[in-house]
Amino acid sequence: MRYNTDYRINNRFSNTYRTTVTHIFGSATLAGVANNQLDRLQSVMNAAARLVCSARKCDHITPLLHDLHWLRVPQRIEFKLAVLAFRCLHGMAPPYLARELRRVADMDSRWRLHSASTLELNIPPTRRVTIGDRAFGVAAARVWNSLSSDVTASPSLSVFKRRLKTSLFSHSFDI
Repeated sequence: MRYNTDYRINNRFSNTYRTTVTHIFGSATLAGVANNQLDRLQSVMNAAARLVCSARKCDHITPLLHDLHWLRVPQRIEFKLAVLAFRCLHGMAPPYLARELRRVADMDSRWRLHSASTLELNIPPTRRVTIGDRAFGVAAARVWNSLSSDVTASPSLSVFKRRLKTSLFSHSFDI
């Protein structure tokens, strides 16, 4: 008889608790982290998906993540950054964060540019790729500018989250 540690763990915690615990990853503070660190987080998330689904270690992880509607770690970080950027642009975030993001249309020197008619954010210049590009103002602006206009023009936070997750989910799983 095969000894299954997953079975013991699955019996100790409810499915709701296991799902809640596994959603702790994907913070916006992980923007710009090295790929090997993201791979480590992804392996932890994969283990959590196997735990929630009571799957074996040899089972493919992509169908499990798809069935759970979980984004992969890089897309989850983008999701968190984009939601925070949306909150900043719509007055739902603390002022110290909102000051970090500026629309191109609001800048005096760029109001005549074609990009001023879009919802794009200004990406401030940085000196150091390792530190400067990880700053909230830079990382959030890059993520925001990479989104399609139908996502960024969402009328409410709930609509924005739904459209954003659909967009990132289809990109993550090539749907």
